[in-house]
Amino acid sequence: MQFKPAEAKFPVDLIRTIAIVMIIAVHTSGFPYRILNAQITTLDVVNWFATDVYAAVGMFGVPLFVMLTGALLLNPNKADEPLRVFYKKRLNRIGLPFVFWTIVYFLWSFRVLGKPLTLFNLGQSLLSGSYAHLWYLYLLMGLYSVTPVLRVLVKHLNRGLFAYLIALWFVGTVSTTYIHVFTEFEFNPVMFVFFDWIGYYLLGIFLLSISIRRQTAYLAAAFGFLGAIVGDWLLTATAGEHYTGYFHSYMSATVIVGAAGLFFLLVSLPSTCIEGNFKVSRVIHWIGQNTLPIYLIHIIVMVSLTNQVFGVYLNSLTYMPLVDVPVFTFLVFSVSAIVVYALKKIPYVKKLIG
Repeated sequence: MQFKPAEAKFPVDLIRTIAIVMIIAVHTSGFPYRILNAQITTLDVVNWFATDVYAAVGMFGVPLFVMLTGALLLNPNKADEPLRVFYKKRLNRIGLPFVFWTIVYFLWSFRVLGKPLTLFNLGQSLLSGSYAHLWYLYLLMGLYSVTPVLRVLVKHLNRGLFAYLIALWFVGTVSTTYIHVFTEFEFNPVMFVFFDWIGYYLLGIFLLSISIRRQTAYLAAAFGFLGAIVGDWLLTATAGEHYTGYFHSYMSATVIVGAAGLFFLLVSLPSTCIEGNFKVSRVIHWIGQNTLPIYLIHIIVMVSLTNQVFGVYLNSLTYMPLVDVPVFTFLVFSVSAIVVYALKKIPYVKKLIG
């Protein structure tokens, strides 16, 4: 297989910037929109579809991050990197931030949000994260732990076997999700060794090694985006709200195919694509280098901004998600970035936040 050089030749910071904005958008979208009135109005329909669209776009965010991480870390040119060197780099990257933000969200959950301080809640928080979005740090630690092995695997796989492995992951992941959601069968997917997020991780480096027509990638991205929107609309209309969100799931065929198509389009761009405007490229570079702390702090910012300020709820400016979601996404992203920028000016704190 032919891989790109270890030095990334695609716009890493731009991909990170797009991904973090997508993640904040899905968190502020409020999908699925709850229709509380017995009589459904035109405004209810508009609001439901608005959150549906924003969430469909936003769900590509985390897969983009995972595929980008795979593209950067699984390059066979890095296969001979000593374990000690690799893990030292990763520890420096997420070790202190993991401890710091776990403590911050412990205090946030129990003191600010009033979560009961019990041994069970403490244990559960340590196992799955002291706040919901911290699951991503646990995912990174799991991916990092198998990266040295996967590097060797990727280096020696030919294109056919790699494609076969990706196909196994796709079939296993999509079919398992379907069985769990739409049937009453108890299904343990032990027959699928490569399952869940590990496939996205491998998909990132796989997409760097193959040639796809841009039209095909556009079709894949469009399929994922439109499939999530229309799929969940039809599913909700026919089967009920209980099934809403299936086509927005990270492990659905729509999100997998759509995210893969979008990622291929982005890595096909030259790394110099944003260098025409110095100020813009400088801002995007800074954001790209600070997506981790922005991601980790944005929940505190988002929850804080939902409190009443000057008589207006900032995430309900017009009570129309079509307008409120992009405005609120911009506010949460901007405030998070400003806070991170300020914290980065403090010598010891900047190492703690990521």
